[in-house]
Amino acid sequence: MKAAPRPCFTLQLLDEIGSYHKQVKAEMAIDQQKYDYLVVGSDVPGIFNLGGDLNLFRSLIKQKNRDILLSYALQCVDILYQNLLHFNLDVTTVSLIQGDALGGGLEAALSSNLIIAERGTKLGLPEVLFNLFPGMGAYTLISRRAGPSVAERMILSGKLYDAEELFELGIVDILAEKGEGELALYKYIKAVKRSPNTYKAMAQVKDLNNRVSYQELVDIANIWADAALELTEKDLRMMDRLIKRQNNKMI
Repeated sequence: MKAAPRPCFTLQLLDEIGSYHKQVKAEMAIDQQKYDYLVVGSDVPGIFNLGGDLNLFRSLIKQKNRDILLSYALQCVDILYQNLLHFNLDVTTVSLIQGDALGGGLEAALSSNLIIAERGTKLGLPEVLFNLFPGMGAYTLISRRAGPSVAERMILSGKLYDAEELFELGIVDILAEKGEGELALYKYIKAVKRSPNTYKAMAQVKDLNNRVSYQELVDIANIWADAALELTEKDLRMMDRLIKRQNNKMI
């Protein structure tokens, strides 16, 4: 990912990811062995993704434009769900987190089958700071990995966690040393090659045990859109502060 002008999920980045997903599915329809792994990472040093486009959100909330807010959320849900289901293909989706993943950035990372994070990276859901919640999969995906109580605690606290903490909670699968995220991925691939039958079977078991329905994500996105329109001027002023932080990371 190289989102511009800010390292968040702009509409342009969402369109590009959606187009890439379609390309992958088309290529795999021709050659089912073309890919074994699909890895999402970031070209922005120190940042995986800072989440939703708060500048866009603020504008739409001021306009009371629920339709476009929901459309944005559903576009995120569509991409997340495809990644979660690994496109209904025999591939493994991987999030390679080598920089901070906040809000929707963390939600996106959580949708992968395998999450690798380097030590020292910050991960969290700060939406509560402006009186909202992460409405595009966070509660669902964290609940599947670490339980509903952990999901609720993370969302309501707004705390930024070190990758080490989320590894201990079972949310991060592989904790890599700083600068060694890609190396950790190659080591994992090597381990899979030694016991491919075991890993393939375990992946199928995880799919069955952690099933997520598309409708659940859509229903939550609708709750998010409704909640966004309830934000007060005070809440929007707090959002402005976070927008300034996103703008400080403009590429």
